[in-house]
Amino acid sequence: MSISRLRFSTAAIISIAAFLPFGFLAVGHADQPTQKSSPRQARANDPFAPPQIDPALPNVLLIGDSISIGYMLDARRALEGTANVFRPNTNCGPTTRGLEQLDRWLGDRKWDVIHFNFGLHDLKFMGPNGKSLADPKLPTSKRQVPLEEYSANLETIAKKLKATGATVIWRETTPVPEGSQGRLAEDGPRYNEAAAQVMESIGGIQTDPFYEVAMKHASMQRKANVHYTQAGSKLLGEHVAEVVSAALQQ
Repeated sequence: MSISRLRFSTAAIISIAAFLPFGFLAVGHADQPTQKSSPRQARANDPFAPPQIDPALPNVLLIGDSISIGYMLDARRALEGTANVFRPNTNCGPTTRGLEQLDRWLGDRKWDVIHFNFGLHDLKFMGPNGKSLADPKLPTSKRQVPLEEYSANLETIAKKLKATGATVIWRETTPVPEGSQGRLAEDGPRYNEAAAQVMESIGGIQTDPFYEVAMKHASMQRKANVHYTQAGSKLLGEHVAEVVSAALQQ
C-alpha cells in the first residue's frame, strides 16, 4: 500500500473528529484540576477519610487548612477511644471559603467540640491574576483577604459555630518563617491579634495558643515554608488532642 493512500486530508480529519465523543479528544486533559475542584476522595490512612464511628463517643470537628490536614491523623490516633474525630473533605483555605462552605462542613451531625482555624490563606499575597502566590513587595500583589475583611468573616464564622451548641475552640495561626513564598512573617501575629479581638467580642469561645506551641517546635518547620515535617505534625496533632480532650472533660 502506498504512503499516499494512508494520508488523510485536513478536511477529512476534521470531519471524522466531529463524530467522535468529546472525551475521546480530551485524553490527557480531563484529569487536570479545575480552579474550583470538588473535595478529593478519601483513601485508606487518609486525613480526609471519615473515622470508624462509635455512637457512644462525642463528635469532634477539626477545621483548617493544610497545617490541620498534616496533623489530622495524629490527633485522631491520640483521641482514639475518646472521640470520633472528623474534618471537612477539603482544604478549608481562607475565611471566604469558610463562609461559602461552612453549612456543608457542619452538616446535620451533633458536634460536641469544634476546633477551627483560618489565617495562612487569608494573609498570603496573590498576583494580579488572583491565582498564584506573589512577591509581597510587588505593588500588584494583594493579600487574599485583607485584615479588616478577615476579622468580619471570622466573626460570622465563629458565631455560626457557637450557635451549634458545641464547645468552640479557636486555634491560633501558625508562624510564617522568613523567606516563605507569598507571605510575610509579621502577618502571623497581626492576624492572630485580630482573631483574638473577634473571639473576645463574641465571648464563650476558647483559644488554643497554637502559635506559641508551634514556635517551640520551630526546628520541625520546613525551611522558608509554612508546613511541618512529619514529626512536627505529630507533635502538633498530639497538642490538639490534649486541648480537645480537656474541653470534653469540662
